[in-house]
Amino acid sequence: QLQLVQSGGGLVQPGGSLRLSCAAEGFSLDYYDIGWFRQAPGKEREGVACINKNDGSTNYEDYVKGRFTVSRDNAKNTVYLQMNSLKPEDTAVYYCADRRYYTTSPTLGPDEYNYWGQGTQVTVSS
Repeated sequence: QLQLVQSGGGLVQPGGSLRLSCAAEGFSLDYYDIGWFRQAPGKEREGVACINKNDGSTNYEDYVKGRFTVSRDNAKNTVYLQMNSLKPEDTAVYYCADRRYYTTSPTLGPDEYNYWGQGTQVTVSS
């Protein structure tokens, strides 16, 4: 079965850190761009960060730039999202997704992404 399996997340105090993982099962992540997205209650899904399959270049939305880092370990078939200096407004369900059918550099438009992970809750609260 082809799927992305997420882990990590949880409850953290403001200013704290978490690392999310996104592991592929049944296929190799080497060939695909990977994006991270989030959805807070009552809000639309929004982009967070993405990583290019070819050169590992990354792109971040302004609201996480300088605090979040996306990386990939092809040997482990896993992509990570390191989240530092977390704020209450970062509270959301976070999703990873792969981008299969584009040859251009990845953007953070959800419509460009294909297989999605199951989502993991991140709650930032004191």
